[in-house]
Amino acid sequence: FYYQKFYELLIKPIQAYLPSSGTLVFAIDRSFQSLPMDLLYNGKNYLIEEYSIVETFGSKIRPPKSLSQNKFTALIAGLSKESPSFNDKNAPKGLKALGEVAVEVAQIKKETDSSTVLLNENFTSLQFKKELTKNDFPIVHISTHGQFSSNSDKTVFLAYDKVINVLEFDSLLKQKTQFNENTIELLVLSACQTAKGNRRSSLGMAGVAVQAGAQSVIASLWLVDEDSTAILMQEFYKVLKNGLTKAEALRQAKLSLSSNPKYVHPYFWSGFVLVGGWL
Repeated sequence: FYYQKFYELLIKPIQAYLPSSGTLVFAIDRSFQSLPMDLLYNGKNYLIEEYSIVETFGSKIRPPKSLSQNKFTALIAGLSKESPSFNDKNAPKGLKALGEVAVEVAQIKKETDSSTVLLNENFTSLQFKKELTKNDFPIVHISTHGQFSSNSDKTVFLAYDKVINVLEFDSLLKQKTQFNENTIELLVLSACQTAKGNRRSSLGMAGVAVQAGAQSVIASLWLVDEDSTAILMQEFYKVLKNGLTKAEALRQAKLSLSSNPKYVHPYFWSGFVLVGGWL
């Protein structure tokens, strides 16, 4: 009901000027940051069925840059079991091991031309920072527990040994982009609530990453299901490698997942948003 009302307010007045397919770029203000634009509904179809969708900040749209197809290499970091970081004072409470992360990491590695994998004990905060700053990775994929909060100390994702908070992450990305012209072309935060924002933020961790220099960021708006996320991510990279844009690859991955009777509910596929460049 609400998403149909939003459709009537946001899309219907300009519908005559829109092509029948393509990419829609939404400049999201704070009131809409927690709403997936995928779910705008015309009474028959969701918006994602007709358009690929990307979000950006305010009225500033950075010129998009397509992913280097001759350099489909990635840094893949994941945490699939309990670790010392679960007990970090700034970590979310009541965490459980994400067993499917190991599957997700292995599947993504298969879809890349070459990759460096940091899984569990190898995914320490020090090793992650070392790999990110010393080497050129067009794609960086992080699959772990994460949390957004209005408190920067509690806006974190978990490495094996400790949490990495949003200020550390911001500094790390800026350090990389300041001294290296080969910036991160795609950063995927396959973690819980990495995109969620509030009145003191711009889409949380995803916003920080874009502002720090990442060309494009995919992140989640809410606590995601680990099984469906592993399937979604594998399909996303498979389609992306075939030369489609990031926005269209994410769209097709979502539609593929939603065609599975087990994951037809929007909870499973609409929570991931693309922020920044869409090519």
